[in-house]
Amino acid sequence: MTVMEPFGARLRRAMDERGPLCVGIDPHASLLAEWGLNDDVAGLERFSRTVVEAMADRVAVLKPQSAFFERFGSRGVAVLETSVREARAAGALVVMDAKRGDIGSTMAAYAESFLHKDAPLFSDALTVSPYLGYGSLKPAVDLAWESGAGLFVLALTSNPEGGEVQHAVRGDGRSVGATMLAHLAAENAGEQPLGSFGAVVGATLGDLSSYDLGINGPLLAPGIGAQGATPADLPGVFGAALRNVVPNVSRGVLRHGPDVAALRTAADRFAAEIRTAVTAS
Repeated sequence: MTVMEPFGARLRRAMDERGPLCVGIDPHASLLAEWGLNDDVAGLERFSRTVVEAMADRVAVLKPQSAFFERFGSRGVAVLETSVREARAAGALVVMDAKRGDIGSTMAAYAESFLHKDAPLFSDALTVSPYLGYGSLKPAVDLAWESGAGLFVLALTSNPEGGEVQHAVRGDGRSVGATMLAHLAAENAGEQPLGSFGAVVGATLGDLSSYDLGINGPLLAPGIGAQGATPADLPGVFGAALRNVVPNVSRGVLRHGPDVAALRTAADRFAAEIRTAVTAS
């Protein structure tokens, strides 16, 4: 298997060249309807192709949510394969938002589905859930190292329910979320210019100064737009780790479709607001 340049290095370059914005590809039924599309495979394909056409040559990251493709069965997964391939060919990095998490051979199979270079759904990075224990992610971690891909581990998520697990305090006095961040910092130790193992940290969470976000890896930050956070909130949430934040916007951009020019204008506006927030901090 050919080993690519590590994901962290490729992401750092893409963020520096294109800005850090990540746009989701989330073809849920209500958005398809807003675009005047049917909730079927044809609508899914039109939606996905339009987003890739509008975004893949200008944003650093596209993040397809695999569930919205999987619900259409094998034909939906085929659309996802095409979207991933075309997005990467146009220069965007693809983070597959699948949030996989299991143990042993099952986790290894999930990893091979998205992180093996020859897999039809090979993506530059994959979101994973560590809540069977961080060690359960080892097959994905190992394959990511081997293939030059990356992971984004759920650490401090934007959904309100996440706190009951992520803020829970272990016997050693450290929270579960902080434990995940510490594991990622260890994975990324010594990597330059950026480690390949990132955390998902919600932009809606307010002051996180009690957490060490300096993991030498990227911080995928959902919550901007429809969930209520704005680019101006980023410095207050992420502090000294701001330069490594990958802000994710989905509905805030996608609701402007299906017009390609309108989608690009919306993405450019968010990108400019993010650039202002980062440079002003």
